[in-house]
Amino acid sequence: MAEGITFTAVVGIGEILQGTDIAALIAERIDLMDRDVVVVTSKIVSKSLGLATRQDKDVVLAAQTDRVVARRDATRIVRTHHGLTMAAAGIDASNAEPGTLLPLPSDPDAEARSIRKRLRDLTGRSVAVVISDTAGRAWRNGQTDIAIGCAGLVAVESFAGQVDSHGQPLVVTAPAVADEIAAGAELAAGKLGRRPVVIVRGLADHLVTSDDGPGARALVRDEGSDLFGLGTREAVVASLASGGDARGFATHDINTPTLVDLALPPEGIDVRLVDDRQLVVHYPPHLPVEAGQLTQRLTALAIAHGICGLTVQAVPESPRDSDGSTCQ
Repeated sequence: MAEGITFTAVVGIGEILQGTDIAALIAERIDLMDRDVVVVTSKIVSKSLGLATRQDKDVVLAAQTDRVVARRDATRIVRTHHGLTMAAAGIDASNAEPGTLLPLPSDPDAEARSIRKRLRDLTGRSVAVVISDTAGRAWRNGQTDIAIGCAGLVAVESFAGQVDSHGQPLVVTAPAVADEIAAGAELAAGKLGRRPVVIVRGLADHLVTSDDGPGARALVRDEGSDLFGLGTREAVVASLASGGDARGFATHDINTPTLVDLALPPEGIDVRLVDDRQLVVHYPPHLPVEAGQLTQRLTALAIAHGICGLTVQAVPESPRDSDGSTCQ
């Protein structure tokens, strides 16, 4: 067990440009010790990789998005190709030239391994490296830094199978060590301090490894076991409109006609838009159950997408007997 852990921000790093050797800057400014943890913000890694861009944000966001988790007006919460769930895919515009966007590195674990190896070559020291970024959390206000990449560190420490001080077995206790380190480092650096590197010293020996380890990827929950992989509206869409798969549905602006498309009207049933606030479900006499189910899906989808005041009425007649405009 560690007796004391210190977090020390490295001063004098300065502006990072494409091609900057981040490891060399660190080695020149602080004497590292074996088993130190070097925390580097993703922003300076992206800058050194030349990822800064002046492309339209929607274009950059689309390239970084695996799928949309939730969308509210201009806000997008997305799952990135890294498996991270973040607002705007973690794209950053702060501490960069106006009009410049900084997407996350494509492989943060690989960048952590590269910096770790370079530090060892320069200093002879065996250290761990964490690449951090700021993220919000479900159910909690505010943001904290998390580890999006790491090397030489136990990212998640499992206590499963051990017992607590009262002899009770631990089943799911698993501290996210890399995230805890990233959050503590952000406190030492300060959000506005322009100190993008922090050295963590005194971590328990077993948490700093001789090999690179699995990286921060070990912190990403796979989608199959993610109980909260969708926003509330998107979860409704997935369950009612697409058999549990929300891909493609959460990314579109929703109005009444597209709502009908999402509801997947059965063959033989037409849905007609009387006006922006009224839908009529026309169904043949032999499909009353299907019409009722469709009516409920349309109502639930309207509520989920904030389309207030929409009425849905089922009428047992042929669609050709009415002059409404067909949405199907």
